[in-house]
Amino acid sequence: MASTASTMQALGFEAPAFTLPNTHLIAGEPMVSLSDYADSKAVLIAFICNHCPYVIHLRDAFNAFAEEYLPLGLTTIAISANDATTHPDDAPEQMAEEAAQHSFGFPYLYDEEQSVAKAYRAACTPDFFLFDECRRLTYRGQFDASRPKNNEPVTGSNLRKAADAVLAGNTVSGEQVPSIGCNIKWKSGREPDYFPA
Repeated sequence: MASTASTMQALGFEAPAFTLPNTHLIAGEPMVSLSDYADSKAVLIAFICNHCPYVIHLRDAFNAFAEEYLPLGLTTIAISANDATTHPDDAPEQMAEEAAQHSFGFPYLYDEEQSVAKAYRAACTPDFFLFDECRRLTYRGQFDASRPKNNEPVTGSNLRKAADAVLAGNTVSGEQVPSIGCNIKWKSGREPDYFPA
């Protein structure tokens, strides 16, 4: 199984604005913008997709994490930027089915033009970006040390520690481990300058 690591975007990076279609209408409006969550204490942007074994491995734990932290002030937004022509399992219709089947408690947005993924310098699925109240990047890295084949339990320990610090108004440790996953499936000719990561 080939793997790609996070680009480890610079901490303090300001979250780029976006408006994208929401495939999971149960969790929100047809179009979702970052600005819709201006009152949230923190925002987690997670680049995921349907087919990636790394995402599937932590999908249920990630969904539970998002549900647990929502009442604490953390908004979670998931985005898929994969090219649906080469990976039809990641098309918007299949995203909607995935979100409904697994009862996602967060919007699941489709970045068809892949411009949002590029703006965030997302490289893999899953790729996590945690922003504070001022929408400055405080954490980018792994959910935890678990991988599909390493037998480590899925706990979300790394992301939990970062989220707890941000929500408490504390500084997140700068010692952060990159996420690992499948590379984002870029459209031919639209690969970013950091690909392959």
